[in-house]
Formats: sequence, C-alpha cells, structure tokens
Amino acid sequence: MIFSAGLGTRFKPWTDAHPKALAIVNDKSLLQRNIEYLQQNGIKDVVVNVHHFADQLIEAIIKSKGWGSKISISDERDELLETGGGLLKAKEFFVPGEKFLTCNADILTDLDITKLLSFHTEKKALVTFGVTQRKTSRYLLFDESDRLCGWRNTTTEEDKISLFQSHYTEKAYSCVVVFEYEIFRLMEEKGFLGKFSLIDVYLALAAEHLILGYDHTGDRLVDVGKPDSIAIAESIFL
Repeated sequence: MIFSAGLGTRFKPWTDAHPKALAIVNDKSLLQRNIEYLQQNGIKDVVVNVHHFADQLIEAIIKSKGWGSKISISDERDELLETGGGLLKAKEFFVPGEKFLTCNADILTDLDITKLLSFHTEKKALVTFGVTQRKTSRYLLFDESDRLCGWRNTTTEEDKISLFQSHYTEKAYSCVVVFEYEIFRLMEEKGFLGKFSLIDVYLALAAEHLILGYDHTGDRLVDVGKPDSIAIAESIFL
C-alpha cells in the first residue's frame, strides 16, 4: 500500500491545486516512482489511498494503466484517516494470513525490500520497518536488539515510552514497513477507530509484541516533504 491521501500542507503551493503524490521528480511523479520501486522488488499488486485531489490521482493511475501494476483505490474522500486509519480502512484489499508492505508516496528510497522481509521473517516480528541514522526532530527509540521501545520529539522534549530501558538508540523512520496480517485484529482490539497514526499503533503494541527497526543506513533516502526537497531528490534519483 502506498499512502497518497495526505493534504501536503508543507508542500504548498503545489498542493493548492494538486495531490503531493503527483509532484514531479525528474519527469516522473512521486507515485510513479514508488510504484516502480515496488515493481523492482517484485511487488505489482498495490493499494493507493486517495483524498486530496483524489480525482487527479485516479485519473493519472487510469491514464498510465497503473504504470504496469494492478492498482486498487482505497477511497478516503469522505474523511482523511492518516496512516493508521487509512490502513485499517483498506483491510479488505489484503489477504488474511499473508504479510504485506506499506510505504509513503513522498519518501524515495532504494531500501532492499527482500532484505527487509528476510530480517522480519527471521526475527518472527509482528511489524518491521526501515530506519536510518539521520538527523530529524522525531525519533523512534530502540534497545540493543533493534526492538522498538518508544518515540521522542527533540523539539518539544516529549518522550512516549512503551518499554523502559536504561539506554535507547535514536533512529529515524523510513516509512517502509512490513506487517503481519494480525495487525488488523490487534488494532481493533486496542480500540483504534477512524483517524489515527501508525506510530500510535506501534507504541500501543510494542510492549506485548515484537516490533523491530531494520537499519538500512547508507541506502539512498529522501523525504520529499517540502518543495525545496525536489532539487535534492532530483540529484539522487535520476
């Protein structure tokens, strides 16, 4: 699943008239680049959620014939649900008992999904996501075995701790995530409904379930969050 529904408020003025997922990096939209990234990793069955200028996204997908992938649309035009709510709404598109992957339309990376999957399977995790050692204002906190323990906002000095440890390692979230299908049952059991973030789900489940960070520091990664990051992305992703 590629999360593509967001308002892109940091990406104005483009998002005053377009969805962020259709912003162009070297003649290809962010959405197309992520679909092709998944294809390169053997994934051609993709869910795209839509809300902001949804018609433009749907039109682009139809016109391009999904850039060679089978695209299903999860329609959030009635209410923007954030990443957690968006995933739960899209439950019908996933196969019971089978693991699946999510990523964000505005993150470009060359993280090797095969290696991420192997790590996830070997460790028998519920959730495994890419992380890197890079500077950000919000970090995920891990113990020495790469297990998620909490979250930290260095700007507000707020910590949310799920597993208390004497020492935490701060790493930045890459937004490429492998889930076991069981995540849907657990979200519902924890009372998650409507609009909520996947980070909140991780923190609610981390004490009782194995949630891991897969460190892929050194891989290419650009958060195309603001217009000035397009130039950075274009210098790295040709």
